[in-house]
Amino acid sequence: MAILTLTLKLPFYRLNQCKAQEFDRLTELNTSIANQLLEIPKTDRRKFTSKDFNHVEIGSGWINQTIRNACASTKVKKFQFLPLEINNQGWCIQKKGDTYSVAFSIVRGVKKRVPLAIHQSSYAEVLDQIMATEAKKGSLKLWKSKKGIWYVLISVSMDVPEPREIKGWIGVDRGQNRIAVASLPQSFGKFWDGRQIKHLRRHYQRIRKALQKAKKRKVIKRLESKERRIITYINHCISKQLVELASYYQMGLRFEDLSGIRQTSKQSRKAKSDAGNNRDSWAYDQLEQLTRYKAIKAGVIVESIPAPYTSKSDHRNGVLGKRNRHWFRGFDGYNCDADWNASQNIGQWLGFSCPLDLQKAVSVMDGDGLEDGVNGSPLN
Repeated sequence: MAILTLTLKLPFYRLNQCKAQEFDRLTELNTSIANQLLEIPKTDRRKFTSKDFNHVEIGSGWINQTIRNACASTKVKKFQFLPLEINNQGWCIQKKGDTYSVAFSIVRGVKKRVPLAIHQSSYAEVLDQIMATEAKKGSLKLWKSKKGIWYVLISVSMDVPEPREIKGWIGVDRGQNRIAVASLPQSFGKFWDGRQIKHLRRHYQRIRKALQKAKKRKVIKRLESKERRIITYINHCISKQLVELASYYQMGLRFEDLSGIRQTSKQSRKAKSDAGNNRDSWAYDQLEQLTRYKAIKAGVIVESIPAPYTSKSDHRNGVLGKRNRHWFRGFDGYNCDADWNASQNIGQWLGFSCPLDLQKAVSVMDGDGLEDGVNGSPLN
């Protein structure tokens, strides 16, 4: 059995002002304790336990976790905000009717049970598994958003089925003009256009420029957070559809390994100044990570392959061809969509950078319509 670890972000249901103020006060107290520990040398810091803080009203389990967090943060000079956290022994989930609640003792000798707001049915299933001891509890953390909403962050580990046997691979090509293109072997492809994200990036870029002139930095940070949440939501939707596509056809998903692409690929100043084309804001890795954890839960295999030549070679024979924006042209005049061709190469990868036939690459130079040579062909 494979193990899946999730973090549930659950808001409190109708949290009254008295409890919210209590959470604020205890969080400030917890932060001050952590900052006191940072002033102590690390070798002496590790010797502290909850007994050294008996004068503090926060429970011993929370204090011990604060000490561990302060010892682990070696490069932090001062905490601006350190949320209250406790291990799996200090909290439990309870259910009364249709209402779920979390019980913990944040103040010494005082146990509280606070109801939770469940907005997704999948979260309710996970909480039921926790109560039935089918899922293993992790740590619990009290978190306050920038809007002043209090959440509880619950870490959960559960057993999921082993990946099923697959009939083939679905190649997934990622880009900026098209967020993703997934295609079945020698079959159709599904396209996710990137124009919406480009428009969104440029829209917020124009707003930020105006706000920067007005020196409204707090508004800029709030808009950046909003933009990031929208992009994350889009990637969540695409990753969910990718996993559903692979599950329906009983296939695995293959991504090209794009690690380090921001450092290895060059950008012009014009492209870098445009938020829609700037590769530094491309959330390619987030899409893969979201797809991976959804695939583990669904029993879908996901793997990465090397990226070189996946977009420059012909998926029919591996011979290098010519790519012109959204179109790919083979040495024999064959034309197809460039992103679909790349996804086919990713899906039928055979252990090389792609199914590249270097013996035929030389003859491509003499192909009709390619008088200017072949883009990406080897020098030697």
